[in-house]
Amino acid sequence: MDLAFGESGLLPAVVQDRLTGQVRMVGYMSRESLAATLRTGRATFFSRSRNELWEKGQSSGNTLRVTSLHADCDADTILVLVDPTGPTCHTGTPSCFFRRIGADGALTDEARDATTFLEELEREIDARKQSVGSKSYTRHLLDGGAALIGAKLREEADELARAIENESDDRVASEAADVLYHAMVGLASRGVSFRDVIEKLAARAGTSGHDEKARR
Repeated sequence: MDLAFGESGLLPAVVQDRLTGQVRMVGYMSRESLAATLRTGRATFFSRSRNELWEKGQSSGNTLRVTSLHADCDADTILVLVDPTGPTCHTGTPSCFFRRIGADGALTDEARDATTFLEELEREIDARKQSVGSKSYTRHLLDGGAALIGAKLREEADELARAIENESDDRVASEAADVLYHAMVGLASRGVSFRDVIEKLAARAGTSGHDEKARR
């Protein structure tokens, strides 16, 4: 099956961060812009207003390095998985999708780019880190520093290990959630992003775990 460019000669292209899953933007690709994307490895689109090809980030530096391209079941939409550099939207936000639609169908005043739950959780943890006078559990952990966070991580990891050994699947999922949450608090305390962690995992794909450990 060939791509269904149709009479317009264009296909919508949904751009998604390959590591976090966040949808960054939607553009249009022609056969020529698709060819340029495949040739350069940088997302290139067709501008309907200017009637020309344009490479995302060519002037701003906020490029989209393409890792893979996928067509949907009807071959009339392209999914572009990327490693983004800097914000993708011209407004300076990471994603172009930051205008929430309310229950009445109208745009709200909320200006917060849509993303996946784990990234939302990371943002919430960071907000607690920046807050003054917060009495939340997250803030309690952050105020306790590496010693308290480390102790909780060891405690939660032990509980997960015991759940895996002889408890229900629901308990395993619950204890794993506790480990993940406390790990994210630890990362926030060090200023390490969750994307950095996923990037490390992705870099190890296809590598033997024994070989990877031996190189450390």
